[in-house]
Amino acid sequence: MSARDSDEKKSPVGSLHDEKPLPTPHVHVDSAIEGINAKLSNPLAGLSHEQLMDNGAEFARTHGLGDVEDLFRQGALAAQDPLAFEGISHFTEEEKGIFRRELTHRWDQPATLYYLVILCSVAAAVQGMDEAVINGANLFFAPQFHIDPNQGNTGKNQWLLGLVNSAPYLCCAILSCWLTEPLNRWFGRRGTIFICAVISFLTCIWQGVTNSWPHLFVARFFLGLGIGPKSSTVPVYAAECSPPAIRGGLVMMWQMWTAFGIMLGYVSDLAFYKVPNKPHITGLNWRLMLASAGIPALFLMFQVFLCPESPRWLISKGRYVDAYKSLVRLRRHPVQAARDLYYIHVLLEAEKELTRGRNRYVELFTVPRNRRATQASFVVMFMQQFCGVNVIAYYSSTIFTQASFTQIQALLASWGFGALNFVMALPAVYTIDTFGRRNLLLVTFPLMSMFLLMTGFAFWIPEGSGRLAVVALGVYLFDCVYSPGEGPVPFTYSAEAFPLYIRDVGMSFATAVTWFFNFVVAITFPRLLGAFKPQGAFGWYAAWNIVGFFAILLFVPETKALTLEELDQVFSVPTHTHAAYQIKALPHNIKKYIFRMKVDPLPPLYEHEGALREKHYAPGGAGHV
Repeated sequence: MSARDSDEKKSPVGSLHDEKPLPTPHVHVDSAIEGINAKLSNPLAGLSHEQLMDNGAEFARTHGLGDVEDLFRQGALAAQDPLAFEGISHFTEEEKGIFRRELTHRWDQPATLYYLVILCSVAAAVQGMDEAVINGANLFFAPQFHIDPNQGNTGKNQWLLGLVNSAPYLCCAILSCWLTEPLNRWFGRRGTIFICAVISFLTCIWQGVTNSWPHLFVARFFLGLGIGPKSSTVPVYAAECSPPAIRGGLVMMWQMWTAFGIMLGYVSDLAFYKVPNKPHITGLNWRLMLASAGIPALFLMFQVFLCPESPRWLISKGRYVDAYKSLVRLRRHPVQAARDLYYIHVLLEAEKELTRGRNRYVELFTVPRNRRATQASFVVMFMQQFCGVNVIAYYSSTIFTQASFTQIQALLASWGFGALNFVMALPAVYTIDTFGRRNLLLVTFPLMSMFLLMTGFAFWIPEGSGRLAVVALGVYLFDCVYSPGEGPVPFTYSAEAFPLYIRDVGMSFATAVTWFFNFVVAITFPRLLGAFKPQGAFGWYAAWNIVGFFAILLFVPETKALTLEELDQVFSVPTHTHAAYQIKALPHNIKKYIFRMKVDPLPPLYEHEGALREKHYAPGGAGHV
């Protein structure tokens, strides 16, 4: 009997002393997937220092970089283990100082990298503003185009208003997300971002000159061509250009600055609210609201080509000299650029060798380990939409007016929602890596359900300041728990759940899921609001949050701070085993963490829990998001 088995026999489950302890599952990790991850975790493992230096020099000579051959000898040596430089005599004291400072001053980066951060922030703000300006415009174009959800054939009008609002997300789900890969292959990261910015700018202006709801629907559908590829490309571009030490923060930044863009959209709605009509121009205010979302896109168009192209993309095209020049601009010292360039090269070569002949799309669903990661990513992406946040983001002005707010009060209240969405996303930068992804979701889903019920039930309060206050409070409290939880977690979780060899395919699937259900939410809510009234509509999404809690509990394991080997173990646990364990663990954790009762520890579910062994984390410089 192993020591581990012995420990399990000593540990009763929770405080339920009359029950048998939960058995620890014997996890079988798919050997093929484990082998691929082991190879991709560090293709340089096991090579001697002399072999590494010779390989680095050979790489430089054969790829047009012979004039910096010595740099690549040192860079290849550093690439094997970026943390082991202190004990390697081949490095000079100057080089050791460079690597040391990289660890102790991780935000000490070149100005070019921070300019790239600004670029990604503007791109995210474009995304958020595209999504938010429709909120205020709903109040004006719907009556003008005879699709007012509260007048005439209300049922038909509610569906048409939902169709117009959801048009960009329909395009993302069925078309534009699937254009991401060919656009990136043909035009690069910068070229794709530029094309998306041009489309966003032109379609925003187009929205402002439409003269019927079908015309506006078409314009907004084409806006989706600028939203889908950009949402997938910008985080990848940031990850491929940034050093490993700050890569996670830059990926998180996408969600945070999208929230900032949503807030700007509400500011635009307020700024143009009182603009009067001009001769031959009816609805100038809502036209300016929609067109104003193109302004950040204009800045993005002029900014993007001032940043260097992704080194990983340049290497994939055989442009090694350009990739080196790009990395020199993005790193403090050329030896860091040589190290990262060489590592990206060997990783790409390993990927080509190991994935040749494999159908990654099929293996996303046929390999059990991959299928469980796909299932968990689907749950968090689906619930990001069905938790109800975009109901408020797209229709808060309509909701607040139904609560007896004036139109200007409704827009001000919507701006408050946007501001809170941005501010409350800041704590997630810390909590997502300390409290954990799964724990954040399990805590926030019941709270979101409670606050949505509070908002819906407030509509039974007689009209007056009491109803206004409770509706606004419910929406804002919902926002406060969404922003650090289901806001940033889904993209972060999906980015790390998949094995390296199918990570880009898995992320494409996850992104398409979230845009499709974004479309479903946007098209159905006006009719839902009309049929169920606010009480029923908010109750509907409150119920989905309870469903989400149990879906997270049963089907979404924790991924915080896990190595590649540990992730393989986590997602190799059969779904029914994981679900059964969590059902037993729920009352135990309620007693321990809510009622503060003294309970015996549960036996571990995974082999890695408490184990001490060599760990391999996702490779730096790889460019995986």
